[in-house]
Amino acid sequence: MSDNVIKFQRPKQPKPPRQTPPWLKRVITILVVIAAFAAIYAYYSLAGTPPQGVPG
Repeated sequence: MSDNVIKFQRPKQPKPPRQTPPWLKRVITILVVIAAFAAIYAYYSLAGTPPQGVPG
């Protein structure tokens, strides 16, 4: 019989979002910069120099 009673309960507090540590952000930034330089180097080493008469 007590199943038909509205129970007033406080809602559960949401968990705060995880904070990324500052050192991890710094490491990720450095890795992205290194990867960008590696990609640029690979592009120019594989593409070579442009043919004669092509601006660039």
